[in-house]
Amino acid sequence: MKLGTFETNKIYNVDCYEAIKKLPDNSIDLIITDPPYLLEVAHGSGAFGVEKKLSYKQIQNMLGGFDYSILDEFCRVLKKINLYIWCSKRQFPYLLNYFVTQRKCVWQIITWHKTNAIPAANNIYMPDTEYCLFFRERRVALGGTVQTKKTYYVQPCNTIDKDRFGHPTIKPLNIIENLVFNSSKVGDVILDTFAGSGTTGVAAKNHDRQYILFEKDETRYLQAQNRLNNIQVDGQMTIFTM
Repeated sequence: MKLGTFETNKIYNVDCYEAIKKLPDNSIDLIITDPPYLLEVAHGSGAFGVEKKLSYKQIQNMLGGFDYSILDEFCRVLKKINLYIWCSKRQFPYLLNYFVTQRKCVWQIITWHKTNAIPAANNIYMPDTEYCLFFRERRVALGGTVQTKKTYYVQPCNTIDKDRFGHPTIKPLNIIENLVFNSSKVGDVILDTFAGSGTTGVAAKNHDRQYILFEKDETRYLQAQNRLNNIQVDGQMTIFTM
């Protein structure tokens, strides 16, 4: 299927802020995305110090948040507002104001509690929880089962997938699959504008949905493309569902 200038079931190495403008109005059934968080991390110390596996340089492009103007584009391309967005607590106020106060959406917080979080607790609480906000119009139905509709996940950081697919903030596939299953139907089109390692595309494939993925970083784009073709970061094929 072609939507604007984009074919479904592909990932594109593009700037999402410009690319999304080329998608037609009311063409997307669901958005699941993981944009840069708005965070403050000290340089050279703590969990992301230069002696750690994950250096400051590797995450500095994930610290500044994202341009909220893309939210208008999200609402334009969606048939009805139906959106999951991973974010930091500092991004809550704007997102809640935009979708709940202004757009009158129903909303839900989904949390992932990490059992192996980085032990950084100097004058702060442990960074052991990640947040996903779900917004939908009241007329948008929510499917799923008792097993897939939980809002509270307790599981470790998926370090194996981080190594296999080369992305430092990869989200657990099982969580994304549940979001896909609950909020879309077979054949629906799912958009991820900050595709990262391609997890949304993998989840869509596994549940017979279509997808369009945007990823600006060329390295991440190539990693995600390989993953969608069942190729690991080391170039080896894998027979496992990813």
